[in-house]
Amino acid sequence: MIKPLLIEVGVEELPAIPLLKELKNIEKKYVDILQKYSLLCEFEFYYTPRRLVLWHREFKATQEDSIEEFFGAPLEIAYKDGVATPAAMGFAKKCGVGIEEISSATKEGKEVLYYKKEIKGRDSRELIDTIINEWIKSLDFGKSMRWGSLSESFIRPIRWVNALFGDELVAVELFGVKSSKETFVHRISNFDSVAISGAKEYFEVLQEGGVTLFQDQRRENILAQFEALEKKEGIKIEIDEDLLDEVVAITENPTALLGSFEEQYLKLPPEVIITSMKEHQRYFPVFKDSKLINKFVVVSNALTSDFSKVVEGNERVLRPRLSDALFFYNNDLKKGLSTAGLEKIIFMKGLGSVADKIERERTIANALFDTYAPKDATKDELNRSITLAKADLMSEMVYEFTELQGVMGYYYAKMLGESDAVALAIKEQYLPNKEDGEVPSTTLSAIVAMSLKLDTLIALFSINQIPTGSRDPFALRRAVNGIVRICAKHNLEFDIRKMLDILSKSYDSFDVSKLEAFFLERLRQYYKVNPSIIEAVLSSGEREILSMSKKIEALNYIVGTEGFSDYFSTFKRVANITKDVDMSLELRIDKTLFEVDAEDALYAKYIAATTAKYNSYEEELDALFALKSELDKFFDGVMVNAENEAIKSNRKSLIASIYKSILKIADIKEISI
Repeated sequence: MIKPLLIEVGVEELPAIPLLKELKNIEKKYVDILQKYSLLCEFEFYYTPRRLVLWHREFKATQEDSIEEFFGAPLEIAYKDGVATPAAMGFAKKCGVGIEEISSATKEGKEVLYYKKEIKGRDSRELIDTIINEWIKSLDFGKSMRWGSLSESFIRPIRWVNALFGDELVAVELFGVKSSKETFVHRISNFDSVAISGAKEYFEVLQEGGVTLFQDQRRENILAQFEALEKKEGIKIEIDEDLLDEVVAITENPTALLGSFEEQYLKLPPEVIITSMKEHQRYFPVFKDSKLINKFVVVSNALTSDFSKVVEGNERVLRPRLSDALFFYNNDLKKGLSTAGLEKIIFMKGLGSVADKIERERTIANALFDTYAPKDATKDELNRSITLAKADLMSEMVYEFTELQGVMGYYYAKMLGESDAVALAIKEQYLPNKEDGEVPSTTLSAIVAMSLKLDTLIALFSINQIPTGSRDPFALRRAVNGIVRICAKHNLEFDIRKMLDILSKSYDSFDVSKLEAFFLERLRQYYKVNPSIIEAVLSSGEREILSMSKKIEALNYIVGTEGFSDYFSTFKRVANITKDVDMSLELRIDKTLFEVDAEDALYAKYIAATTAKYNSYEEELDALFALKSELDKFFDGVMVNAENEAIKSNRKSLIASIYKSILKIADIKEISI
């Protein structure tokens, strides 16, 4: 028999960010618990700031019957002269039966003690309390709190619990709160609890009480209201997906409202206004003709027919924030960009001050500049950019809005007469600052950004601050990803081993190979291809990032072509035959020692393939793999391990030379298909 099951856990307002971080795990954890109790079935999960809801349209009334098997000691140990030993008696006790009920079975080729127990499925109502408690207590929202006299903790106090199997209330107790046939609607609609008779009425009561239970519907409602405002006002609302997720999580009855602020605040850089609105007030910025205007959109959770007071209240809250920001901005401009004071700010214990970091970055930046010799920038611009890059850390604005470091330096630099190139390099020094974030737009900016990341990596490794497990407090993994993306966009060659050896000489001595290994491990995660393809390229000895990327892309393409497995078997044979050949030595091939036509044909094709010029690694690999036909004929008609040592060595050198040519791109024996 099946019935609907509704579970509602009511809480005081859930903070949005912890909820959203755990969101991807909430349903999975519930699935694991249902599987544990053999009650897995389809369900839907809903949330509002005041409730977590699980809805089963069909839930089993009982568990399915199951069989549990027990295996014990081998029979020769369990019985001696036909008498049960302590091992057999202990096994029977473990199974909860007499020794006479124990039988035997074959396991891994041995006769062992065996008992099969049939387990009758329990009434699911007996398990619902346990399931709810295990599920709620498995959720990890980070910080938690205790309330009342409880020793247990949760992210927020539990205020009510609903567990309805059909229309029947299931007895549940969670954090001292017992289940009841009641729920709470929107506070403005009714502050007291509302009685419900069953699941059908539950959904109706919430809707009538101003609660949009389904988070997807709340999102759709907000976006529809945004669109209506845009059409009515001739504006464009900037939709930040993270902010939208947050607003969906903190509202039960969302209503989008248009507010405004004084035009004088538009003197501020747009990022300052947008940050004030988004980070502090959860407002959405508004644009017209691609320019920020003195409007904002707030999503209210109120239930009212007149939102004028709501709009006025939000305008009143925003005004002092913008006023403070304008005060900071004007003060910073009066002071100008200065690095004075950075020598007093510790970057990290063992690594000196921020001023020391600037000088380390300068050394790296100049080395990179000499390597890449950009035509669109000068050394003076580079050094000016490095000098001023961290100056805005001393500004009042960045002290208040730390997320605007670099951005404020850009605006101050422009206002104070620095060149556009220098200002832009200051702004883009932290890019990319997330996995799919923007990359620096100029070579100068790219060098400045790489210098910052490389110094952070080398400096932290030099004091043994190496990420372990999932911990990476200084975002070193993101720094490596950023370097790879910058090199790719600006076509900058970066040999990991050589560059790290050169750049690390300015730091305290440490095992640079650990940092190289860290780079390579990040690259293994960066490329979304068959991992063995990456290993094949790395095993060739390639460490230059651009070449590595191109080789991985080329090999991935070749491996994905139809019929590659046939080619692979031939070249795997090549690898096996030459495994005892030292590829570091010069391989000599003497044509006068050839005895059959297959040798001449293979050699001629090999010379043609290795002396041709190619526009890409794909073309080169195609040409080398095209040797398959001649190789197959060679293997069919030639005995590689000839009795004559000179002929044997010559034939191995020919095969090894072919493999060595491929090895310049990848060690194909590492590929798994």
